[in-house]
Amino acid sequence: MEKLIKKIVQQKKQLMSKLSSHPASFKDPAGFIIKMDETYYRQVNKVYADDYQLLMQSGLYEKLTRSKKLLSHTEVDTIIAEKDSWYKTILPQQLEFISYPYEWCFDQLKDAALLTLQIQKEALSHGMSLKDATPFNVQWLTGKAVFIDTLSFEKYTEGEAWVAYKQFCENFLAPLLLMKYNNAELNKLLLNYPNGIPLTIVSSLLPYKTKFNLGIYLHIHLQAKFQKKKSGEKETYRKHLSHTQLQNIVDNLVNLVKKLNLTEEKTTWNNYYNETILSKEYLSTKEKLVNEFLAAAEYKSVLDLGANTGEFSLLAAKSAKMVVAADFDTACVQNLYKHTIEKKIKNIYPLVLNITNPTPAIGWANSERNSFWQRINTDLIMALALIHHLSISANINFSMLADLLKSKCRYLIIEFVPKTDPKVQQLLSYRKDVFTEYTETNFEESFKQHFSILKKEQIPSTQRIIYLMKTNH
Repeated sequence: MEKLIKKIVQQKKQLMSKLSSHPASFKDPAGFIIKMDETYYRQVNKVYADDYQLLMQSGLYEKLTRSKKLLSHTEVDTIIAEKDSWYKTILPQQLEFISYPYEWCFDQLKDAALLTLQIQKEALSHGMSLKDATPFNVQWLTGKAVFIDTLSFEKYTEGEAWVAYKQFCENFLAPLLLMKYNNAELNKLLLNYPNGIPLTIVSSLLPYKTKFNLGIYLHIHLQAKFQKKKSGEKETYRKHLSHTQLQNIVDNLVNLVKKLNLTEEKTTWNNYYNETILSKEYLSTKEKLVNEFLAAAEYKSVLDLGANTGEFSLLAAKSAKMVVAADFDTACVQNLYKHTIEKKIKNIYPLVLNITNPTPAIGWANSERNSFWQRINTDLIMALALIHHLSISANINFSMLADLLKSKCRYLIIEFVPKTDPKVQQLLSYRKDVFTEYTETNFEESFKQHFSILKKEQIPSTQRIIYLMKTNH
């Protein structure tokens, strides 16, 4: 028995010696994220002990977790990565999928901004304040935005300004305003400015009329003037603000963000099912076939590539635990997100993603934030009415696609659209037809290198074919 105990202790020591912090954790001395056996933990360091105790004892943690605004956690004492700095280890509620603000539609970013402000208001009422106000601290759980950074709270001292105010303006307000007044794709600037879009740039891009909006002028244009003035100078003065004044600033930001709405626009794709599909019979028959194929597969998680407004994501969501619905068209994702909120659908994760140019890994050594394909691995992938766009528009051949998908799923539901199809002919009208290998035979042979074809059905009144495949490994 004594030898067994020694062996277990030794194994534990060896395991602990292999633990290391997540690459994105180096910025916060309060603690860091640990990953072990596909489970994420967070070490709380001694330097954060007082703030952690205040968070837990003030009632703030209980209030926020009860309302599902903050990710809940349990404390564990068996996981210690850095003993000298260790105070506590917490096991947060685990997330199904991680996404980033440059992959969100307008309303997703807006909801994340409002959540951050609501948490700041609640924190102030409990004698605390957020030291971070970045959208990277927000994720999606059961269909709603949730704050995930437990160590972002610090004790509030009367008279201090909100240390994260500038960060909020650059990370939330700035991209929201650019999306509203300029282009709904401009949250992608956060890829180049992950610490926040400089307000001097934002001010120069926004239309002149925004200077007559008092909230936008105060939080963007005026702050941009101050930044230009202080450029190259060390900031030595910080304005004294009372508790009431600080609450008023947060309330003002809440009112400003709430009033921001994106003008609804029709695109080729967000109106696809109403105007541009081949026929209503095509859609209804396709839904029936996809339902049959889904019933024949085994899955808990689904990735719907080219999801459009989520017609087939909604079908998969009836049985799946998680569906990531990805489309390059922001308006489509906006429509789907609004639908999931309205219908309280908890297991669909809408995502703005161009499959031909997916989100890269960014940050220090390209390791702080993972690429899309590093973050995704599902049981089943759907690629419906997508292949012809990838092949004809982006020159991605069948072998390239099959090679990619084989490592990211076990089952595949995929639609082949032949060259005689009106939509393919429309694509070819803009370029020379050099796609001699774009045939049903080559399509099947390419995918048979990695997949077995379980089912194959032609959609009536078309020459389109839907396949159910399973990986060979």
